[in-house]
Amino acid sequence: MSVLLFVDIDRQLQGVLLGCVIIVATGAVDDVVSLNAWVKLILQILAALIAVLHGIRIDVLINPIIWSSSEYWILGGLSIPFTILWIVGITNSVNLIDGLDGLAVGVSTISSVTMLVIALLVADAPVALVLAALAGACIGFMPYNLNPAKIFMGDTGALLLGYVLATMSVMGLFKFYAVVSFAVPLLALAVPLFDTIFAFCRRMLKGQSPFHPDRGHFHHRLIDMGLSQKQAVAILYSISAILGLAAVVITTSGEIKALILILGFCICAVVWAFVYGKLHKNKTPDAPAVSKPEAKADISAESEEIKHEAD
Repeated sequence: MSVLLFVDIDRQLQGVLLGCVIIVATGAVDDVVSLNAWVKLILQILAALIAVLHGIRIDVLINPIIWSSSEYWILGGLSIPFTILWIVGITNSVNLIDGLDGLAVGVSTISSVTMLVIALLVADAPVALVLAALAGACIGFMPYNLNPAKIFMGDTGALLLGYVLATMSVMGLFKFYAVVSFAVPLLALAVPLFDTIFAFCRRMLKGQSPFHPDRGHFHHRLIDMGLSQKQAVAILYSISAILGLAAVVITTSGEIKALILILGFCICAVVWAFVYGKLHKNKTPDAPAVSKPEAKADISAESEEIKHEAD
C-alpha cells in the first residue's frame, strides 16, 4: 500500500507489481495444497519474465577477467535469460533459508536495509522508497516470527521477499554499480544466494534432484554443531550484516569507509569469539557421573576405614 501511495509507478515498477501478484498467488496456493516444485519454478520464471519485459534487465557487467582487453561485458541478447536467472535464483534462495524461526525475515531485513542505504547514496528515490517499505514490513513482522514463532510467513511471504529484493537489486544496484563491480548486489544478498548455490550443487553431485530437501543448509549445519536456534540465527544475521557493510564500503569513500570497516571488524571479532567459545564448551568432556549405588558404597568404605583407624 505504501508503494502505491508514495512511489511514482513507472513502467518498471508496474512489471514488479504484476510479478508480485503472480508470486503471492503461487505462494498462497502452495501453502494450501503444496504445488509441484517444477510448477512453482515455471510460475516464478513467468513472474521474472514479466518484470524483464517491463524493462528490468541486467545489460552490463564488469569483466572479471583482469587481463582481458575488454573492461565490461555487454550482455546483449543474454541480458534477458541472465536477468531471469538472477530473479528466480534470489526468489528461491530466500524461500530456502526459511528453515528457522526469524531467519528469512531477518536476513531479508538486513539485505533491504543495505540496498536502501546504497539507493540513498546514489539518490535513487523510487528504489529507496520500495526498499524502505520492504524493510519496515520485515521489521514489523520480525517480533512475531522470532523463536518461538507466533506467526509464520510461509512460501507466500518468503517468495515475495525474495522477488522484491531481486528486482530492486536490478533496478538499483546493477544499474548504478555495473561499472563498479558485480560484487555489490552479490554481497548484499550473499547469505541466501550462496546457501542456495551450495544446496543445488550438493544435491546434484549426489545424484538427487536440486529440489530434494536435505539438512545441508547453513542453518542446519550450525544446529548440528550444537548451537541453539537463536544462536544459529544470530550467527547468520551477523554474517549477513558484515557482508552488507562490505557492499556499502564499495560504494563509499573516505572517513565513512573507515568507520564501516572498523564496525565490520568488531562484528567479526564478536562472532568469532562467540562461535569459538561455544564450540570449545561443547568439546570439553564432562566429569563422569557417579551412580547412587557406587556413591553409597564409597561412603560406606570411608566410614569403615575411619572406624578401623579409631579402634
